Amino acid sequence: MTQSELQDALLRRGFALSDALWTRLLGGRTNQSWKVEAEDLSIVVKLFAKVSDNPLFPNDASAEVASLRHLDNLNLAPKWLDDFATAEGHCVIYQHVPGQSWQTGVSEIAALLYRVHALAGPENLRTVPDGSEGLLRQTEQILSHCPAVKAKPVWSFRPSGVIPPVGRMCLLHGDPVAGNIVGNPGDWRLIDWQCPAIGDPCEDIALFLSPAMQMAYRGAPLSEGERQRFLATYPDPEITRRYQSLAAFYHWRMAAYCLWLDSRGDRAAGEGTEAEIAAMSAAYI
Repeated sequence: MTQSELQDALLRRGFALSDALWTRLLGGRTNQSWKVEAEDLSIVVKLFAKVSDNPLFPNDASAEVASLRHLDNLNLAPKWLDDFATAEGHCVIYQHVPGQSWQTGVSEIAALLYRVHALAGPENLRTVPDGSEGLLRQTEQILSHCPAVKAKPVWSFRPSGVIPPVGRMCLLHGDPVAGNIVGNPGDWRLIDWQCPAIGDPCEDIALFLSPAMQMAYRGAPLSEGERQRFLATYPDPEITRRYQSLAAFYHWRMAAYCLWLDSRGDRAAGEGTEAEIAAMSAAYI
């Protein structure tokens, strides 16, 4: 769908965008997004891909719409404005969040995620794996879609031990990487709610702390001091202790995911696999 066709669709839905400036946003890796600016109006137009087979980060337009509407006026997410179906995929419109992508200041993100985790989610969200057994099964499934010769070394790092499910059913962002945290110090928002979930808060914590995800979106993993500061300032010590008991399982899953990306042509993802294996080894110390 061309930008002109999208503009015509928005004009028919009452958006005054005849003289608007459209700027393509390049942060997303699956969907097409534009920042659209007109007089007294600054919005994001997000056109969802029709097909996505990502084994870790689903791409669900209806889940994003449900989440944005659920979080309205809580200063956690952009404000939903409209959504509609097109022949090329679902289109979601929300207010643009001014500011920049997060780079430093982990304590504020610990508090931001905790505020999300204090909420129940909207209906019909997916449920994430809970406990070591669920994480192992999910990782094994990801590895089954990777070339066997490349997957074999990662299989050798399969963690041992049993961490039981916790049974928590809180709201999760599902992809709280640096590129999806936008705003300014003291006022951060989470964007790109296309893979929200309910379940163990450790899921979001693991994704934020992931070396591979920090490298992909911020250019470098968190320092050990930053990682410890995040865990010390997340307001629920019981959850952070649980995360630390599960860290090796989460790192193994991310190592497998990076291998899956590498097998799809993302050559930079190989460094992510190595970083996650190294972090996994450290998690046992």
